Amino acid sequence: MEKFIINNQWLELSDIQSILENKRIIELGEEAIKAIIDCRNYLDSKIKDSDQLIYGINTGFGSLCDTAISLENLSLLQRNLVLSHACGTGCQIDTSIVKCMLLLKIIGLAKGHSGVRIETMERLVFFYNEDILPIVYEQGSLGASGDLAPLAHLSLPLLGEGTVWYKNKIYSSLEVLKLYNLSPLELGAKEGLALLNGTQFMSAHGCMGWLKSMQLWENWIQVASLSLDGYDGRMEPFCASLHAIRNHSGQQMVSEKMRENLADSEIANQNKKHVQDPYSFRCIPQVQGATWDALHYAKGVFENEINAVTDNPTIFPDEDLIVSGGNFHGQPLAITLDFLAIAMAEMGSISERRVYKLISGRRGLPSFLVAEPGLNSGFMIVQYTCASIVSQNKQYCTPASIDSIDSSNGQEDHVSMGANAATKFLKIIDNCFTIQGIELFTAIQAIEFRRPLKSSSKNEELIAEFRKEISFTKKDEFMQPKIQKAREFVLKL
Repeated sequence: MEKFIINNQWLELSDIQSILENKRIIELGEEAIKAIIDCRNYLDSKIKDSDQLIYGINTGFGSLCDTAISLENLSLLQRNLVLSHACGTGCQIDTSIVKCMLLLKIIGLAKGHSGVRIETMERLVFFYNEDILPIVYEQGSLGASGDLAPLAHLSLPLLGEGTVWYKNKIYSSLEVLKLYNLSPLELGAKEGLALLNGTQFMSAHGCMGWLKSMQLWENWIQVASLSLDGYDGRMEPFCASLHAIRNHSGQQMVSEKMRENLADSEIANQNKKHVQDPYSFRCIPQVQGATWDALHYAKGVFENEINAVTDNPTIFPDEDLIVSGGNFHGQPLAITLDFLAIAMAEMGSISERRVYKLISGRRGLPSFLVAEPGLNSGFMIVQYTCASIVSQNKQYCTPASIDSIDSSNGQEDHVSMGANAATKFLKIIDNCFTIQGIELFTAIQAIEFRRPLKSSSKNEELIAEFRKEISFTKKDEFMQPKIQKAREFVLKL
């Protein structure tokens, strides 16, 4: 299996995707190993030769930052930190997110500004490569002093504490360590804090959510083009000149893709009796283009973050400097995650409006896209379901980043709530796949009433694949299985 060598190179989201999806083994490179060891040696020397109080190294945490800790208790301090901060609750997060968290934590610590020992790094890499994935919970992080609770759960197995997923079963971490004849680690000074401070919970959700958002975005162009043909929509709103004079790159890209998708469509190219289409069809480039622009912006934020050092305090051996700062504050991520949540929810919102128009009994289509409406309800409640999901997305779009609750006796008096923004974002993405499946299901049903005219060759290929799994709805039948299959279909696109 191909290895990926971590050597503090700049990583893009596509690199993270490649490492995770191709299940590549990771390894610390020589540059990273040297940076880690040099930083640790500097820190050990600093602790030994100085009686200066250094936050989190020989002091307590949070509002206890002025409480000195004796040299003999520095290791116990770090163990206590991990155990006491593992306060996660709610649902377990998906193992794919945990694996991404673990990868991002390794990348951040490998920069050589965190003071961890090489033994600790090697154990983290071992967990990653062997798919020993700690159980991490959805709730507990304020997104400011790093993702403290989630990262504490991520770190527990280093100490032989907590539980892990391993070979599709839940084990105590101690059981898994024994399988490999490994002993729990005794953390050195500062290591617990390095493990727990950081934005990897938020970042992992952002990375995985962004990748899924791009899949949705690409799919939705073709799904929207099917809906346009199903509704017998006009092509003039996708004219290149129209979008050039507004000069938004996302908008121009969408209009171009819509033109390409429908270039050889018999339905799109026939004469139209109607002069204008509703906004949900006419403004596809403006709405979906704005989402692309949001995704492009978010990509830069997430890539900055996965290449950053976000624990605290931060160590600069070459400058003889240890800085207690705030790189763990998740505000850049929190705002961006809220931004993306809104952008993707809007894709679902305009999609549901197209579904509504397609079942409305206009443009030569039967009411609710079924023969004998009245006797049959057809797609009536399919749209209800879609509307319900869109409404839930709107509720999830309340920005988490505008909230803050004072914590740690006022020492941590402004927090980002980025972890809540992160988990809400992924729920919106999950809902969007269902909305997209419903629109595809509805659009293809509508196109069947346009026969013998055909949509574009690209669309007809998709229709043929769809029909292998979901049949035409001639009369009322059990619709939930069809909706579920349609969701699964778009997930695979």
